Amino acid sequence: MVLPSGALWASAIGASLAYSRAKSPLKPSLRLIHARMHAQALTLAVLSSAAAYHYYEQRTTGEPKNN
Repeated sequence: MVLPSGALWASAIGASLAYSRAKSPLKPSLRLIHARMHAQALTLAVLSSAAAYHYYEQRTTGEPKNN
């Protein structure tokens, strides 16, 4: 089962908020900013992984690069 990207992003924000609430004495506004930054980092990691997979898959199958 694959989660839609919005669900992945929302779960990352929720997990980050829960973790920061338990571990740090920051104000709620700063916790939200940090949670959003963590979710954006996760999004970049997923997109980078997908791009690397696509590049590797294209190289090993010998498909033309104009796809």
